[in-house]
Amino acid sequence: MLPAMTLLTFGCFAGSTPQPGATEQREVNFSAKDSMSLVKGVLRSEGVLFTPDSDDSLTTLWSPADNRPTLAQSLIGSQPRYRYRVRVVPRGPKQSDLVASLLTEDVPPDELERYKASRRLDLFNKFDHLAAAFPPAFSEPQSGGVIFSVLPDEDLKALAKRATGNAENWRRIAGDNGLSSPSQVKPFQTIWVRDSLLKQADGAGAVRGSQ
Repeated sequence: MLPAMTLLTFGCFAGSTPQPGATEQREVNFSAKDSMSLVKGVLRSEGVLFTPDSDDSLTTLWSPADNRPTLAQSLIGSQPRYRYRVRVVPRGPKQSDLVASLLTEDVPPDELERYKASRRLDLFNKFDHLAAAFPPAFSEPQSGGVIFSVLPDEDLKALAKRATGNAENWRRIAGDNGLSSPSQVKPFQTIWVRDSLLKQADGAGAVRGSQ
């Protein structure tokens, strides 16, 4: 009877109910729909499989953790593993929050940090890079023009200078994009610039809008 009782104790200790881990949040300057498309693009590029939960949520499939199972976990066939639930919370027409939650089974609490989405997948940096390389099509009802990605350390005046040759055009650009100040932009944010303001040659980082 003793071995069976011991195994039962081990089973209770090493239960496989998913445990919530770290939750990370990041504000991005894209609509909820575009943000989710970019998240899926990052996961696909990393070979991470996922299942959609809804239009604004997905969950990755389980992945084996690095830490070896304990003796108790081995006896009941338990394997440490982790997954992510990523949600997009809309904040406005061109703004949303990315919320990446870590779920684990049998991963020690002191090891959760290295499984966070920002570390394990470098999710937020790769999101920014993908958005800069392939910015979502502008969704506002505007025709022509060019969509620019804001460069690191660039404000709206600098973007106006780069795109139009005149930094003072930032006011017109701001009005077209629902902004009110030169500093109200972030790296890799997409900004639409109307044709009438553009220089003869398109600036770097520009993508032609739909005609």
